Amino acid sequence: MEFLRLLEDIRTPFLDTFFSTITQLGEETVIILVGLLFFWCINKKEGYYLLSIGLVGTVLNQFLKMIFRIPRPWVKDDSFTIVESARDAATGYSFPSGHTQAGVGIFGGIARFNKNAAIRIICIIVCVLIGFSRMYLGVHTPADVLVSALLAVALIFGFYPVFDKAFSSKKNMRIFFACITAFAVAFLLFMTFYNFPADTDAHNLESAGKNAYTMLGCILGIWLTYEIDTNYTHFDTKSVWWVQILKLVIGILPILAIKSGLKAPLYMLLGENHFADGLRYFLLTAFAGCVWPLTFPLFNRLSKGKK
Repeated sequence: MEFLRLLEDIRTPFLDTFFSTITQLGEETVIILVGLLFFWCINKKEGYYLLSIGLVGTVLNQFLKMIFRIPRPWVKDDSFTIVESARDAATGYSFPSGHTQAGVGIFGGIARFNKNAAIRIICIIVCVLIGFSRMYLGVHTPADVLVSALLAVALIFGFYPVFDKAFSSKKNMRIFFACITAFAVAFLLFMTFYNFPADTDAHNLESAGKNAYTMLGCILGIWLTYEIDTNYTHFDTKSVWWVQILKLVIGILPILAIKSGLKAPLYMLLGENHFADGLRYFLLTAFAGCVWPLTFPLFNRLSKGKK
């Protein structure tokens, strides 16, 4: 808390705005956007790798949050103030930092996969800034940030040789997806059947329960994507630069529509429960991986017509 107090004393409106912007790079929507950029437009293998790190990292992060159940800094010390713009996104318990783990996982994964020194340096700087932003904004302690960053780095380097070998055969990839699915199911079972103490924060418990279903839905959606792509779609990520922009910009619109617009209909149909949330994220992921790539040949024909 002493370090957070020092940061509290140096806050300015400019720095508040700057670090509030930087911290968005660890948000769910940005992680989805970056993952899809690689999956649709750059390299499918790297896309699978980045999305897998992000999903497994999130499940691990949520597991640890609910095991340790450490309150946020302003909850532990009610005299401590935070940058208010960061409060809404600071859901769940404090340890470890979800934004840091997601940001380091995705941008650190890009640095690990990419051979360009400039891109690696930029990604590493972004990772450091995201972690620091969580402390500057007052929503995480140094321990929260450091542990989550170390976990993300361990996943990046631990996953790489495993994933690289698995990607060479369908059988190995199916084993890989089965393992990460089992991990997500284990967290869901933990959230469903573990007898949490009576003083467990109800809001944090609800948030983790929802995440258990949404992460499982995403993992199953990516597994389905792999099966559809390797057996039927075989879509190509390569195209001219302006087609890549169109693919990403137009494609992200239905993704965001499913993410927000499908919530109410599913709640009406299935009830306001976490299963409906998990189904929504499964449909979101399945659309991104199985349906939208079907349009890529149309975009490529459009580029040839322009030529």
